[in-house]
Amino acid sequence: MKYPKDLGYMSIIETITDVDNTFLSRRELTCDFAGLGGKLKKLEAVDMITKEFKLDGKVVIPMRLRTHVGKPTITGTFYVYEDEGLAKKHINPTIFSRLEKTKAKLAEAETAAQESPVEEKPAEDTEVKAEEKSAEESKKEKSE
Repeated sequence: MKYPKDLGYMSIIETITDVDNTFLSRRELTCDFAGLGGKLKKLEAVDMITKEFKLDGKVVIPMRLRTHVGKPTITGTFYVYEDEGLAKKHINPTIFSRLEKTKAKLAEAETAAQESPVEEKPAEDTEVKAEEKSAEESKKEKSE
């Protein structure tokens, strides 16, 4: 399976537990990510879980990503809610503020990445024009 960010080699998502908690109206997933120790971020893990379990349109919240000493394995706990309002009622607001902060940083980085190539292209054009002028001047000097 291809993910948006290629981490160099295929990662394997192994489901440890998949519990339907009807009392709290959520699904609790615990998964192992083999081979991604120290490389996996929470939002990337959420994207991978969403694609693996086909959870489009649902709210997936990463509760815990735990690395194992001496192993390149990460164990993640995720809560899947149908409704974001119910999730905000059950879960500590600090977790949501941290997720919002990281999403905002990613959005800033994307906008900066989109703006920087646009700014670089005119700079390259001026360099090309400068090279053309120097080439023309050298031709004039040779002909004189």
